[in-house]
Amino acid sequence: MNPEQSREQDPEQDAELAQALGDFRVSLHAWSAAAYSGPRVMGVARKRVWRQAAGWALGCALVAGGVSAGGVYEHRQREMKIAAAQATAEHERQAAAQRAQLAREEEEDLLAKVDSEVSREVPSAMEPLAQLMAEDETR
Repeated sequence: MNPEQSREQDPEQDAELAQALGDFRVSLHAWSAAAYSGPRVMGVARKRVWRQAAGWALGCALVAGGVSAGGVYEHRQREMKIAAAQATAEHERQAAAQRAQLAREEEEDLLAKVDSEVSREVPSAMEPLAQLMAEDETR
């Protein structure tokens, strides 16, 4: 059978097809109107983009803060090492000054002892003999 012949033979089927196509057309127009009048998906996508951008900005700020905090920490550690080295050097300088002072005092004591021994007329080992001789002279 030829398609033209089948169409002529069934006018009832043609009316059903026309009705189905008309219903589909009305349904399509209703769906289209609802889709265009409702909220746009684009607005949701913009919010998502802004959230992602804000997340990236916050992440970058955190990384930059961490890097700068690390630099500050390293700088502070370096300053503390320098201060400790200066304190150690000052302590060593004071210890050297104390040792030099003790050496001077010991030297002065030794010179005073030598002066007292040199200033005697008779050495201390010969002093009893000198006293006997002094007694003999007075008699």
